[in-house]
Amino acid sequence: MTKDSVTLLELNSLVRSVVEQSLDGEYWLEAELSEARLAQNGHFYVEFVQKDASGRSFVARARGTVWARTYNMIAPLFERATGERLRAGMKVRVLVTVAFHELYGYSLNVVNIDPSFTLGDLAQRRREILAQLEADGILEDNRQLPLPLLLKRIAVVSSAGAAGYGDFCDQLANNDYGLCFHVQLFPAVMQGANVEESVLAALAAIADEAERWDCVVVIRGGGATSDLADFDSYPLAAAVAQMPLPVLVGIGHERDETVLDFVAHTRVKTPTAAAAFIIDHGAQQLALLDELQGRITQGVAMRVENLRLQLARLGLSFVQSAKFKVQSSKLKVEGLEQRFVQGSKFKVQSSKLKLESLEQRFGQSSKLKVQSSKLKLENLQARLAALDPVLQLQRGYTLTFTADGRLVHSAADVHRGERLTTRFADGSVESVADNVLQRNDDLDRTMVGA
Repeated sequence: MTKDSVTLLELNSLVRSVVEQSLDGEYWLEAELSEARLAQNGHFYVEFVQKDASGRSFVARARGTVWARTYNMIAPLFERATGERLRAGMKVRVLVTVAFHELYGYSLNVVNIDPSFTLGDLAQRRREILAQLEADGILEDNRQLPLPLLLKRIAVVSSAGAAGYGDFCDQLANNDYGLCFHVQLFPAVMQGANVEESVLAALAAIADEAERWDCVVVIRGGGATSDLADFDSYPLAAAVAQMPLPVLVGIGHERDETVLDFVAHTRVKTPTAAAAFIIDHGAQQLALLDELQGRITQGVAMRVENLRLQLARLGLSFVQSAKFKVQSSKLKVEGLEQRFVQGSKFKVQSSKLKLESLEQRFGQSSKLKVQSSKLKLENLQARLAALDPVLQLQRGYTLTFTADGRLVHSAADVHRGERLTTRFADGSVESVADNVLQRNDDLDRTMVGA
């Protein structure tokens, strides 16, 4: 080995001595925990990081150790003060000593912690999430949804084996009002690394069939308060705020609070409080229905009584009116009867006089009718006698008949060669038509010449 070279051990030892001599003993450090794990030996190992202004890139990193004896003292104090366990993603203010070991290198040893800093950071984180929800215009969306009159169909987001879920179902099933509920569990991981992803999936499944449900209940029973930090999530808060159904949130204990409490339609403290709220809501609607039933019953009774009184008044008025009508009708009938009797007598007398006048007129008219008819008959008999064929034959007229007995009225009725019989007063002559002459000018001249 040349005198210009050093070993790695020598170099690390030099660095260690420089660090120990030039640095103060302790420093208050503000950093974010990118890793945090409790080893089986009781030591708590972390990694401190610092990010740039954008929050996307690391600008510094260091390993840290909380030795078991120190961890057993500061961890309970921190949890009582913040309600949180030390975990990755948390910002902390810790008192550290700087160490450099020849074999393990640079590290920080945590000797104390300031819970108030973490509390402030958690509150700041919640404020930032709420501010973002408000800026996005969705902070009040779920609160503004109307709560159905009856919450009977309930979609529950919870862990299947959670005691809080069992208490919730038992309280609903054994309520004092006999209310019936239909509850369906949409199981989700309620603590650990997959809380956000699991709860978001359950909420999405409910939203896909929103018409089947009256409300959503997100519940988580007792346990470590530090696990509730998983619910301080913008994606979860945004999903709850934009659910198409009212969301009831009952997470943790009485003193616990998450971002979901600020965006849900109704916030309750515990799963049993969520069940009590639903039961009380139903009881209020039952009381309202009972009140409405009483008011309706009373109103109907008053209406029936009023109608009965009106009917009684109408009945009395009808009886009086009927009596008046009967009396009036009786007088009218009597008047009509007298008028009818008088009119009938007058009609009978008038008809009797008309009948006697008609009898006289009929007698005179009948005699005239008989005499006139007798003269008409005698005239007709004389005219009929004058038309007697025998008398016409005696006067020199003849009658000509065809062979089949038809009387010949016109020369057009005779055909040449036809046999004819001509009757005279004293006999008849049979002949054959040799020439048939129609009446015309030649015939007229021939007859005149003859």
